Amino acid sequence: MPTKNYLTIITLIVCLSVPAAYATNGYMSHGYGTTSKGMAGAGMALPQDTLSVYNNPAGLTRLGRRYDAELELFSPKREYRANSDFAPPPIPSVPPGHEESSNDYFLIPGFGISRPIDNKSAIGIALTGQGGMNTEYDTATFVNFAAPPGSPLNPTGEFTATEPTGVDLAQMALGVTYARELPPLPGLGITHQSIGVTPIIAAQRFKARGLQPFRALSVSPDKVTNNGYDYSWGGGVRIGWLGSMLNDQLNVGISYQSKLWMTDFDDYEGLFANGGEFDVPAVFNVGLAFLITPGLTLVTDFKRIFYDDIDALSNTNDIAFSEIFANPAKRLGGDQGLGFGWDDINVYSIGLQYQTSEKLTLRTGFSAADEPWKNVNTLFNVLAPATVKKHASLGASYNLNNQGRINFAYTHAFKNTIEGTSTFTGPQTGYVRMRQDMVQISYSRDIGF
Repeated sequence: MPTKNYLTIITLIVCLSVPAAYATNGYMSHGYGTTSKGMAGAGMALPQDTLSVYNNPAGLTRLGRRYDAELELFSPKREYRANSDFAPPPIPSVPPGHEESSNDYFLIPGFGISRPIDNKSAIGIALTGQGGMNTEYDTATFVNFAAPPGSPLNPTGEFTATEPTGVDLAQMALGVTYARELPPLPGLGITHQSIGVTPIIAAQRFKARGLQPFRALSVSPDKVTNNGYDYSWGGGVRIGWLGSMLNDQLNVGISYQSKLWMTDFDDYEGLFANGGEFDVPAVFNVGLAFLITPGLTLVTDFKRIFYDDIDALSNTNDIAFSEIFANPAKRLGGDQGLGFGWDDINVYSIGLQYQTSEKLTLRTGFSAADEPWKNVNTLFNVLAPATVKKHASLGASYNLNNQGRINFAYTHAFKNTIEGTSTFTGPQTGYVRMRQDMVQISYSRDIGF
C-alpha cells in the first residue's frame, strides 16, 4: 500500500478516537480549516483546504486532489466569582469566592480529502470537531442548594452536591461532500459558480458531575448527574453556493447547515429539556473574498448560530422555585425544562491574506460575536461560561518542494466577563469569565490517484 494511503488511514483512526472540546462562538468553533482560522474564521468564500466544506461545501470543486491533516492545541481559561451580597439560607446560593476550572489543554484533530470526479464535479470527506464545552471546578459549587444531609428535606443526603462540579460535552462531525460547477451567468456578471451539499454524521458525548441538588427539580431525578459518559448520534446537512464575479476578482459565498438532529442523552434525560434532547444548532453563513492586488485578498464573513432552537440551551432558568414545582413541564427534563437561557448569536469576521512569494503566504483576522445569554442567567452558566466575544488571529502557509504545504494559525479569544444574578440565588451577584488560546498546525498535500 502506498505511504500516502497509510497516512490517510492512520489520521482517520486518530480523529475517530480523540474527542473535541471547543468553546468559542458559544460552544461552536469559530472556523474550520487552518487557513480560515488564520483569519479569525473568515474565508467561507475563499476555499483553500478540505475542512472548508464546513464553511461552504461549494468550494470543493476548486481544491483539486489533495488531503489536509491538522492538529490543534486548544487552551480555554474558565472561571467564576460568587459574591457574598445575599441573605443567608434558606435562599440557595453559590458559596462566595473565586473558582477556576481545571483541564486547560485539549488536542483536537481534523482530516479532509478531496477528489475530482471529472472537470466539473468533486467529492470529499472531512472529519472535525463540531463544538463542545468543558468545565471542572474542584469544589461543590451547588452545595448550598440543598438542605443539610439528615434533615427532613434531605434525609439520605441524595441531594447533597459533591465535588468536582462541571460538565464535559464533545461533538465530532463526519461530512461527505459532493460539489459541482454550474454554467456561468454572464448577464449577472457571474463568471464561475458552483454548488455543494454535505450530508453530516455527528457524534456527541456528555457527562455532568456535582449537580445532585437539581434532582429535586427534575422529572427524572436519577438521570441528572454523575452517570458517567453518555453518547448521542445523529446528523443533518450543509448546502452552499459559491460564485465569482468581476473577472474572478470577487467571490461571493452562501451556505446553510441544518440543525443536526441527535438521539437523546438517555442517561441525562432528567437534566436536558424534552427528556435528554440535545441537538446541534443550525448555522447560516455568507461571505465575500475580494482580490485587492494579485497577492492581497480581503475576506469578510457573517454567521448566525441558532441557539434559540435548542431547548436545552435556550430555555430560561429565570424561574422561581414555586413556579417550577407548580408546573412539572418546567422542571429539568420536562418539555419546558430549565436551560441556560442562550439566544441566537451573530458573528462578524474580517481577514487579510497576503502572498509574499511563491512559497510563503501570511494571514491575519479579527472577529466579534454577540453574548449568548442575558445577565439574569449568569450564575447558572458557571457550567458553560461561553463568554468570549472577540478573536484575533495570525496564520501562515509555507510551500514545500514536494507539493506539500505546512500551515499554521494562532488565535487569541480575548477575556470577557459577564456579570449578573440568577433567580435561584435571589439577590446574589457574581460573574463568569473566559479567555482562550488556540494553536493549529496542518499539513496539506496535492495527490494523484
